[in-house]
Amino acid sequence: MRATQRLTASQGALLVIDLQEKLVAAVADGSRVAANAVRLVRGARVLGVPAQATEQYPKGLGPTVAALAELLPDRPPKTTFACSSLPSVLEQFYGRQVRHVTLAGVEAHVCVAQTALELMELGFRVQVVADAVGSRDPFDRDVALRRLETAGAAISTTEAVLFEWCETADRPEFKAISALVKERV
Repeated sequence: MRATQRLTASQGALLVIDLQEKLVAAVADGSRVAANAVRLVRGARVLGVPAQATEQYPKGLGPTVAALAELLPDRPPKTTFACSSLPSVLEQFYGRQVRHVTLAGVEAHVCVAQTALELMELGFRVQVVADAVGSRDPFDRDVALRRLETAGAAISTTEAVLFEWCETADRPEFKAISALVKERV
């Protein structure tokens, strides 16, 4: 897949990684990261983009933030850092013939990075949403984004992703996507 290839709703999927209350509370600008991830999930629903979420060791790290848990009630637990180790995650991608995956969640330099690298190794094009990923230390997040971009991931923003998935202002879903973009975070 070419690095310049557009990331469309028809061939894409969204994966929200470990957006749990305890983690979000510890992440720099965590409430903004969570709000943007929720906007992405809502946009994915409007446009028919398959979306799923994971939880890192929920017994110790607690539940997913409520707004996301309502939208994505099925969140497989994991103890590995890379989400691609979960058979259910990959089965959904392969079953829906997903070619590129958009990632949001925490922590950027651990679970998000390891998931992105493994997905690219498996042949998926990966997009990381810079304003929907975070780490406890902003420096770790910034280094992770640079590393992932160097490795071939596309780095984008919530607004850019929503409009790229939408593709045109002529489609009926545009109004709903435009409203999501205008929401204040």
